[in-house]
Parts: sequence; C-alpha cells; structure tokens
Amino acid sequence: MKQPTTQTQPKNRPAQTASEPERRRRKLGPRWLGLAIVLIVLCALMGFTGSFSGAAIILTEPVQSVSVVDTNHPFYATSAVGTEAAQSTLSPVFTPEVQYWEPMIRAWALIYQVDPNVIATVIQIESCGDPTVSSSAGAQGLFQVMPFHFAPGEDMLDVQTNAQRGMNYLSEGLQIADGHVGLALAGYNGGHGVINRGWATWHSETKRYYQWGSKIYTEATSGAETSAALQDWLNAGGQSLCNRAQQTQQRLEAQYQQQIAVAALPVSPQARANSERTYHKRGAEFPETLRRASVQI
Repeated sequence: MKQPTTQTQPKNRPAQTASEPERRRRKLGPRWLGLAIVLIVLCALMGFTGSFSGAAIILTEPVQSVSVVDTNHPFYATSAVGTEAAQSTLSPVFTPEVQYWEPMIRAWALIYQVDPNVIATVIQIESCGDPTVSSSAGAQGLFQVMPFHFAPGEDMLDVQTNAQRGMNYLSEGLQIADGHVGLALAGYNGGHGVINRGWATWHSETKRYYQWGSKIYTEATSGAETSAALQDWLNAGGQSLCNRAQQTQQRLEAQYQQQIAVAALPVSPQARANSERTYHKRGAEFPETLRRASVQI
C-alpha cells in the first residue's frame, strides 16, 4: 500500500513569522470586541432606565378625567380694565332700574374696555337708571354729566350722548388711577385732580362716593347675589332716586309701546294730512312714527 507523502520545508529556508503589529492586532481584537459589546449593553440599560425615570417624573399622578367648563357660570375679571374685564358678567346685585340698561351697559363695556360692573356702579349711584334726572349742581342724565363736558348743541339727556361723555371721563379716570376703581370713582365725582391728592383734601361728598362705590363694586364682583353696601345706600336715601327712575322707565316703556301700536295701524293720507295740520297749528313737528305709519287704505 502506498504511503502518503508529506512535504517538509527545506532545512535551508527559515519559517515565516507574523509581523509585530499584526500579532498585536490578533491579541487585541477579541478584547475590543468584548468591550464594545459590554458598552452597547450598558448604553441600552441606561437608556431604558432614563426613559423609565423620565416617565415616572412626568406622570407623578394618574391622569384624571377632563371636566367640561360651564360657560354659563358667572365670570368676574380680576382687573377693571382690558378685554377680559369687558367680558365680565354683570352682577345681579344692582337694582332692577340699573339692570334695565344691561344691553347698553354691556355694549359700552366692550367699546371702552371697562368692566360692566364699574359702569353699573356709576349709574347706580348717579341716577339709579333715570335718564331724565338733573341734579341741583347741573349734572345731567343717566351718567350725571356736567354741562361743560358736552359739545355745543348736543342733547345732554340723550342716552347715547350722555353715555359717551360719561364713559370718556370714567375711562380717563381709570387710566390716571392705574385701574384702581375706588380712585377712579372718586375722580368721577370730585374731578380727576383728587386721584393723586391725599384723602384729607377730598370733599366729604367725594369721600362718601369713594366708600359707597368701592364697597358696591367689590361685592358686585365677588359673585354674591346681594350687596349689603348697596342696601345701606338705598336706606341712606338712594331708594327715592330709584323710585323716580322706576316711574321714568315705566313712562318710557308706555310711550314705546304706544309708538309700536300706532305704527302698526293703517292711516289714510287724508287723516295724516289733517293730523299734520293740527300739529303745525300747535307749533309742533309731526311725529316721524305716524309719518311712517301712513299707508294707502
């Protein structure tokens, strides 16, 4: 049987050996690979732990159910001026004679960016909602505005004109007083000059105005249904002013309803002409309501 032959290296050729850098790479290779694997595992563990810890910090409390906000709930701003203040709820503490003007009070609040409760407080103390009242000092109308605030020819008792002049003065007072309602009310009564003067220099009427107005406004914006300060003001003489305001408003409502009734009736041209001649003889102008009501029958 033939024996396999093996090739032997010639004795005169030295065996080939690896270079020194190559031997180092062969020795370090497994070590670096193991170290890399360990680092990757550590990083993964650290990342998982960090994420878990972060979630634990953020979610310290269980998620609670979200409740629906009741938009009909009264809202009272913390400031008397600004967009938020103008959207405040008009408090129910004011007398019915003041509540009578609520639609206009809300409109004036939005125009002048003032809390409607400030406006209502002024109307409450000044006129209790009577647009025809005049004071012994000459103040006129719903806001009791002095004549020198009006332009020549303006109707001082016209509600919108009176409100424009009164609101201009009230807004300026709030600016001078940095939004302080009590000081602004004092300035509305005694003139803007009192805002930066000491209490001792104020007239006694202005001091009372400050006290009444501040208390009524504070209670109005507290969310209360009634105001003890307002009741004290009524007992101190304000009730008579409100009684007159109630009579005036009843008269205005009766006139308004009469105008609506007349406007709904057909009027012949001949009847209209006779009525106009009667009005002209009396020196009066024929009512526009009757003029619009005239139709062919």
